[in-house]
Amino acid sequence: MSYIVIYDGNCNLCVTGVQMLETLDKGQLFRYVPMQDESTVQQWGITPQNCELGMILIDADAPERRWQGSAAAEEIGQLLPNGSVFVDAYRALPGVKWTGDRFYEQIRDNRYTIFGKRSSTYKSAYCVDGGCK
Repeated sequence: MSYIVIYDGNCNLCVTGVQMLETLDKGQLFRYVPMQDESTVQQWGITPQNCELGMILIDADAPERRWQGSAAAEEIGQLLPNGSVFVDAYRALPGVKWTGDRFYEQIRDNRYTIFGKRSSTYKSAYCVDGGCK
């Protein structure tokens, strides 16, 4: 099984998250595509407008299975070793998931203001098409 993470390659927070996943996973489970690579993301029928709603996680073995925004972050957490313990607890606490979803939306909509914008798009060494860096 493998998954594709579509992220904002110009967002400092998003890139830091991808770099953390790269360190943990080392390309075993996840491959990455910056949303700025429009020709690659279009393979999955994803438009720039879709990307505005947050990161996207796609099951590479069944591309119709996909998650976006906070749901993508939760699914990534579920897929990491022992991550399901934390995600299950997060989902089980009354009101915490709802609050987390709203928090994600605020961060998504204000990410450049809060965390800054990179001068160049980050491309992962674990990219989808082999055209990394």
